[in-house]
Amino acid sequence: MILHTSLGDNAFKRSKQLKILFDKHEITFAGNLKLKIYGRLDCASGKRMKVQNRVFFSSENEAIDLGYRPCGHCMSGAYKKWKASVS
Repeated sequence: MILHTSLGDNAFKRSKQLKILFDKHEITFAGNLKLKIYGRLDCASGKRMKVQNRVFFSSENEAIDLGYRPCGHCMSGAYKKWKASVS
């Protein structure tokens, strides 16, 4: 898990470092640290979250292993399976 704030001390540095990690395929999912939700990098809900709450994962399994649940917006199928398993 990579904290978004650990990628640099300003938006430009974070953006540049994020692009490098994305191009190397080192990150494939993003999540919300406080809500423990993960989703796709292009999720509209994820793009609205605060930088200090945003984290990145190298795989879906990494997010699940760390106790994160799928986003109901961008990963509705995985979310429904998760919801059924905890009910």
